[in-house]
Amino acid sequence: MKNALLKNYNRYPVEFVKGKGSILYDKNGKEYLDFLSGIAVTGFGHQHPTITDAANKQLSKLWHVSNLFESTPQEELAEKLTKATGMDSVFFCNSGTEANEAAIKFARKWGGERKTIIVANGGFHGRTMGSLSATGQSKLWEGFAPMLPGFKLVDYSNIKQIKNSIDKLTSAIMVEPIQGESGVIVPDENYLVELRKICDENNLLLILDEVQTGIGRTGKLFAHQYFDIVPDILTSAKGIANGLPLGATICAKKVSDVIKPGDHGSTFGGNPVAIAAANNVMDLLTELQLNYITNAGVQIQEIIIALKNPLIKTVRGKGLIIGIEFTKPIAKTIAKELLNEGIVVGNSGDSVLRLLPPFIITKDDIHYFVKIFTSVLLMFSFSNGSSDIANTN
Repeated sequence: MKNALLKNYNRYPVEFVKGKGSILYDKNGKEYLDFLSGIAVTGFGHQHPTITDAANKQLSKLWHVSNLFESTPQEELAEKLTKATGMDSVFFCNSGTEANEAAIKFARKWGGERKTIIVANGGFHGRTMGSLSATGQSKLWEGFAPMLPGFKLVDYSNIKQIKNSIDKLTSAIMVEPIQGESGVIVPDENYLVELRKICDENNLLLILDEVQTGIGRTGKLFAHQYFDIVPDILTSAKGIANGLPLGATICAKKVSDVIKPGDHGSTFGGNPVAIAAANNVMDLLTELQLNYITNAGVQIQEIIIALKNPLIKTVRGKGLIIGIEFTKPIAKTIAKELLNEGIVVGNSGDSVLRLLPPFIITKDDIHYFVKIFTSVLLMFSFSNGSSDIANTN
């Protein structure tokens, strides 16, 4: 049979057909420990009983109706999100890039004549044209020019450059609390606090893209909450419905006040089944669960650092978003070998292995990962970077 799928993904030659908890099963029945969570999506693992039950119950009642009508489940989820963040209102869509597109539109509407948004080199906000234009990775722009105007790039975590870039046309600053796609880049400790201060002093909106860092991933509901600040626009997706398509653009009142009926919309956004799952996800993200995420992340980092392997340059991250940077461009090779050994991970570029395990991982899961990871590193060390294992890219 001809594979009629567009060749826009470089897929691994493995097909998963079932998942349970932190375990995936391929079509041959082989088990894999999932340390990627569908790229920070299935935070509560596969077939989580209460999330599955919530989705199934809604599925048996109503799949879709449109946003022309009222929705109590949407209102309940919006209430949970605004109460937890100290913000005012929520727009529901289907994905992270859609949530960021809405954020860009809302910032421009709020800014009036001021349309420019300051964004960061290395940032990733999505692949649709507005979000892509805000993404500070020129390699992703190749073949798709011209980019949408109205974005000004500065170096990530560089407060001086941001201050120097503000002019009379600036309306907002848009960044990620941690840059996931660029290698789990953690900014200076005072970065977000300084951004909030700059926005307040210059009457700008602070837009935080928490598509990857939000919904418990860092050990807080949203990563910015470590710094006791509140953004003006906050975007979320990925883990919000544990794998069902849902995105959210959460707005402060001053942004809510300028958005009127007809300014924006989504046919499928806030789908009843996805909303049902998301409401349950929010209920599961208790303080106890968030503390567990924090502690599990600390444990993983400490164990990996303690290996003192010469191939490992640094380990960084927060909670269960962790980057392992190597001294050589071997991340893709390591990821492939781990997959062969039954562990699913990701990579960010050539040198950073990205771990995004589900929130339900156990100590046994962690130790098993470290055991296999250590054996793969040992194999690579023996190869001295020149054997077949080093040439699987």
